[in-house]
Order: sequence, then C-alpha cells, then structure tokens
Amino acid sequence: MDFLRTPDERFAQLPDYAYAPRYLDSTPGLRMHYVDEGPRDGGSVFLCLHGQPTWGYLYRKMVPVWVAAGHRVVVPDLYGFGRSDKPIDDAVYTFDFHRRSLIGFIEALDLKDLCLVCQDWGGLLGLTLPMHLPDRFTRLLIMNTTLGTGDVPLSEGFLQWRAWANAHPDMEVGKLMGRACRMLTPAEADAYDAPFPSSAYKGGVRRFPNLVPDRPDAPGAALSRDARNFLRQQWQGTSFMAVGERDPVLGPTVMAALRAGIRGCPEPMAVPEGGHFLQEWGGPIADAALKHFFPHR
Repeated sequence: MDFLRTPDERFAQLPDYAYAPRYLDSTPGLRMHYVDEGPRDGGSVFLCLHGQPTWGYLYRKMVPVWVAAGHRVVVPDLYGFGRSDKPIDDAVYTFDFHRRSLIGFIEALDLKDLCLVCQDWGGLLGLTLPMHLPDRFTRLLIMNTTLGTGDVPLSEGFLQWRAWANAHPDMEVGKLMGRACRMLTPAEADAYDAPFPSSAYKGGVRRFPNLVPDRPDAPGAALSRDARNFLRQQWQGTSFMAVGERDPVLGPTVMAALRAGIRGCPEPMAVPEGGHFLQEWGGPIADAALKHFFPHR
C-alpha cells in the first residue's frame, strides 16, 4: 500500500523523549515505530498505547518512573501516528487494521507479563486484547477511555468532539494539545506536531473519531462487547484506574461505568486537575500504579 514516512529530522529535538527509535514490520510492508526501554528480564512489561491525535511522546513522564523501578517499557506508535508509517488512503484505517497490528506487534516481540497502559483509543483497542492473549496480560492501568460496544449512547461531549474533528480535518495537533494541556511548553506542543508535516500525513488522525462504534453492528462493536464480558467475568489480573476529572468526553461518569465492568477493579485514583490527556499529569500516576501493583517492593 502507498504510505508516507515522516522524515527523521522532524524528531531531532523532542523534549524529554530522547529514546533510541526501534522499528518492526508488524503489518507486512509497513514499519511500526516503538520505544523499548529497561531490562529485558526480571521485571514486568508496561505496554503503553496512545490515542488520537497523540503518539508515544504522550508517555514521556511515565516511562522513566517504570524504568527506574526495574521494569521494561514498550511504547509503540500506531500506524498513522508518531514515527510509524502513515498509509495515504484514509480507508485503510479501520478498527480491525489497528487491532491486528497491535496483536502482531505483541506476538513478534513475544511480550509477556504485560501491564496494559491505555487511554483514549489506546483503551478502545487495547482493552480488547487480553481476551485474545490471556496468557500475556497480567495487569491493567486504565486512564480516561472506554470500550466501543455500540450498545451504549455516545456522550454529548464525544459527539461534539467528533463534529469538530470532522469540520477540521487538518487539525493543528500541537495547538489542540496546547489548549487541552495548558502546562505544555512551545517545544512540547511542537513535539506533538512533529509526525505531521502536512495534512497528507493525518489520515489516521482524521479517521479515529468516526471509527468509534456507535451502533451494535458497527465494526468493532461485537468484539468490544466480547471484551466487556471477558473483563467482567474472566479477567484474573490486577487493575488500577486513574481518572482526569476535567475530561469533558471520557471523564468520571464514563470511567465509573467502565470500572463497573472490570472484575476486581478498585476505586480509581482521581486527578482533579487532570484532563483527557492524563499522561501529561503522569508522573504521580505512574508511581501510584507501581505501589499498587508491587506493594512489597
């Protein structure tokens, strides 16, 4: 398939994200980028999945916390985002395309003892993975996300976001992130823009709002209902949830409903000042998750 590859020089100066780039062909003919830090044995693997319109850079405040504690941290960029290849045809980006690429990525690296770290589309996709790979996932760290089951009305906040995104297909990602996370420096906002030299690179960004299953027969909806049943009835792992309370789309109400459907999920860590992109408040969350998952270390 035809694709674009963001020039490396666009990523030459990323504040606090000077990790060696790694690449994997998790989908034939396309190159997926990922960060892979920490020891290869002896600790758990924190698999960090970003959403839209961000990329792995969103996890820069959490990665060093887990690496310092002796764990491996793997942060892939979904196709269409970050340093990963970006198919030109918007129609390539489907729920199944993204999900299959993540399964291929996990299997290719043979990742085990996984803690799924997810937010936004990282959860819509990622929370469907443990039922498919139950022997690989042992923990969940969930932030401001949901499952797209198609049998629950979408929130008014999301409908407004989708309408805005459709009206602004060439959204300026750096400016959007700057408005959502006021603490960002200009250089950090620029880092969110780095993957996208022009609108031609933004097919993945444009597609995601319209991929959220909004009816029972939408692509991904039945799969997500199966995931909901698995997490409610069969999930055997440990869970930790953090909620950015200022998120108008996937805030406390949505997260409370998600928590109710995850077997054994405790009361969430509330972050009163936190917004939708909760990883930007991620240092204390990463530390709290470690204490929850490994209380005797």
